[in-house]
Amino acid sequence: MKFLHLSDLHLGKRVKEFPMLENQEYILDMILKITDTEKPDCVIIAGDVYDKSIPSTEAVQLFDKFLFSLYQRKLNVFVISGNHDSAERIAFGGRLMSLSGIYMSPVYNGKIQPVRLHDTFGAVNIYMLPFVKPVHIRKFYPDKEINTCTDALRTVIDNMNVDSGERNILIAHQFVTGASLSNSEEFSVGGTDNVDSDVFKIFDYTALGHIHRPQNVGSPAIRYCGSQLKYSLDEVSQQKSVTIAELNEKGNLRISEIPLVPKYDMKSYKGSYSQITDPEFYKNINTDDYIFITLTDETDIPDAVRKLQKIYPRMVQLSYDNRRTRNHSVIKSGIKNQDLSPAQIFSEFYESQCNHRMTDEQLSFVNNLIQKVWEEEIL
Repeated sequence: MKFLHLSDLHLGKRVKEFPMLENQEYILDMILKITDTEKPDCVIIAGDVYDKSIPSTEAVQLFDKFLFSLYQRKLNVFVISGNHDSAERIAFGGRLMSLSGIYMSPVYNGKIQPVRLHDTFGAVNIYMLPFVKPVHIRKFYPDKEINTCTDALRTVIDNMNVDSGERNILIAHQFVTGASLSNSEEFSVGGTDNVDSDVFKIFDYTALGHIHRPQNVGSPAIRYCGSQLKYSLDEVSQQKSVTIAELNEKGNLRISEIPLVPKYDMKSYKGSYSQITDPEFYKNINTDDYIFITLTDETDIPDAVRKLQKIYPRMVQLSYDNRRTRNHSVIKSGIKNQDLSPAQIFSEFYESQCNHRMTDEQLSFVNNLIQKVWEEEIL
């Protein structure tokens, strides 16, 4: 049986003030083309369908369009809720949609019944576990000691009564210990979200969501497919993809990736203002990409964001890397030499914060400004 594994669509997400919906629609259309080529039996969406628990109308319409397109291709589709989703909204209409082969995870109620499919090798049981925390599990198992996410997941799985002699797939949206993170994911302080990978050992394949970087954790049978688009600066260098999992006879699992190319990529560029704004610099890059820019100028460029966005309309962040930003000095609490002039006091303050002295032009500007203030006070 062949599965196309997706997760973390985050439909409706905005990066800073820039909407991603156009890019998301483009990548979903690309995924539909991949299904036409690869011809999987099933599509798995392992949580975080939406970016918010109350998604925008446009995000819901886009997902509705995507689901209907999968239905038209007569694919079985399995969707669970993630930490960004509302479990109740994902579950709505699930029993009705299952009649069309679209399976939406119900709100966790203490029991998980698998969807049972068949191929030439026999039965495949697919278990759909929405995003859960220990508090969600304790009320159903008051006699169990559940302090961590590992305790919670172990309790849930132990009560699934999984037949280890058959082929079993789990779809989950959790943080498995050892996974490599990105800044766009949300986790509790202190590692309380961590789940030990050995709780999934009974499954022939665990299709995970929550981590945006595609990776195996512990074994190829425990897999994050990653997000299908980049959503943060530290994802810029990642190659986004979809995962294809082929489960033949028990114990025979093959994993492959198919790269995705977005309409608008996410890039980062670093250099001086004159370099970044030089037509020779940007003539061979897509200036419509979502772009992070780091300027190396020692002084801030006035109105730099507005000026740069004329060239890079989707510039999502501007930062500086210079002596000032690399020096994390603490503001001085007092002036040791009371005989210093106001201009000298300001000059010392400037040097302590920026890690270099003021230029003659800056000194002249400050002196003229102070002189003007004094003249106004005298008048």
